[in-house]
Order: sequence, then C-alpha cells, then structure tokens
Amino acid sequence: MQKFPLTVTGANKLRAELEELKTVIRPRIIQAIAEAREHGDLKENAEYHAAREQQSFAEGRIAEIEGKLANANIIDVTKTDANGKVVFGATVKIEDLDSGKEVTYQIVGEDEANIKEGRISVGSPIARALIGKEEGDTVIVKAPGGDIEYEIIAVEYI
Repeated sequence: MQKFPLTVTGANKLRAELEELKTVIRPRIIQAIAEAREHGDLKENAEYHAAREQQSFAEGRIAEIEGKLANANIIDVTKTDANGKVVFGATVKIEDLDSGKEVTYQIVGEDEANIKEGRISVGSPIARALIGKEEGDTVIVKAPGGDIEYEIIAVEYI
C-alpha cells in the first residue's frame, strides 16, 4: 500500500473524528437500534432501518479513517530543515505579479485540502510549482485559464 503525506494537524483531526465516532456516535446508534427493536416488526420499522443505515455509514467512516491513518506518512513541518524552501506542510505567502493580489496557502495532503481555509493539495498546480522554491523566487503556474506568475513573499513552517 502506498503511503500518502499528512500533516500533524490533519492527523490530529482524523484521530479526533475517529474518537468521536467510536465513543459518541457508535454507542448512540447502538442505543437507537435497541430502542427501534423494542417497537416490534423490523420489516416495517422505519426507525430501525434509519438507525441501521446510520450504523453502516459510521462503521464505513471508522474503517476509512483507520485506513488513512495506517497508510499516512505524518510529516511535522516544524521539525524540518528546509532552510527557507517550500516543502510539504509549509505555509507560503505569494503575490500574483499581474494583479498584485497576495494570498497565503498551506501545502497539505489531498484529504486536508480546503481552499476556503487556505490549504491546497500538494498535487495542485500551484503547490507543484512552489515545491522546492525559496522566498523571493518567481514561479509560473500552468492554470486552465493560462499561465500565472507569482512571487514567493514568505515561507513559514508552523
């Protein structure tokens, strides 16, 4: 099985979700199934079927998270010796040289990416263009709408 990169923060979020699923959600669903069983005929018991569906979803999510954590290569960017280079987990402030607009992104794994929160996937065109570059470098990102030129303003490892 191939390992995939995951930040410490991303791993902690997955562990927290897994803990909630196992200690809060799963027992609640088991209780709902038990209560629904008490109502009698299971063939026409909508509460029972809904609870079983929730159980199926929760168990699937538990298995998915456990698999992700088992196959994750957890990278702590604060312990890196990147010396100003853009690496996985780094937070990078860039400026669009055409518009002058500045944006800040953290380069994270596929599952952690959320553009609204400023986290982009390591496989995205912007991240691929930034990896290995340093503060002050200019990069060209091949975007669907054409090439975009950015300057790296700052690189942080937080």
